[in-house]
Amino acid sequence: MTVTSPTLFTVSEVELVYRNKVKPADRLKIMSPENAYDAFLTAWDLSKIDLVEQFYLLMVDRAQNCLGIAHLFTGGTSSCLVDPKIIFAMALKANASSIFIAHNHPSGNLNPSRADTILTEKIKAGADILDIKLQDHLIVRPLNYYSFAEQGLI
Repeated sequence: MTVTSPTLFTVSEVELVYRNKVKPADRLKIMSPENAYDAFLTAWDLSKIDLVEQFYLLMVDRAQNCLGIAHLFTGGTSSCLVDPKIIFAMALKANASSIFIAHNHPSGNLNPSRADTILTEKIKAGADILDIKLQDHLIVRPLNYYSFAEQGLI
């Protein structure tokens, strides 16, 4: 059996592909934080909302049509490690014009922590560089939410 070793010219091919199986006319419109909250709740694993922190991404096109929702990260009872590179990789692959992000607080406290505020600022700065608008960061609970945008923090 002959084993070939990599050469200087051996490279991996990277291909960017996006397929949205939902017709544009059938896509959910996200016109407000409340619309985003409702969409997030439909995708959220509600059996874990009081147990562990989870982080989701909602992507929209220029017409505010929902391109998709992704559950990206799960943490522990009081924190969740979020990698902005994954957020932007997903948003870029979906060709999103803007994004909403959301996470839960299992404690039931809707007030953002200092870490939540720092993360929001970091994601907003990255989104601005990529010409993607961060429309909102929501802290969600089963019956209500906190919106950074409604509080003037975005």
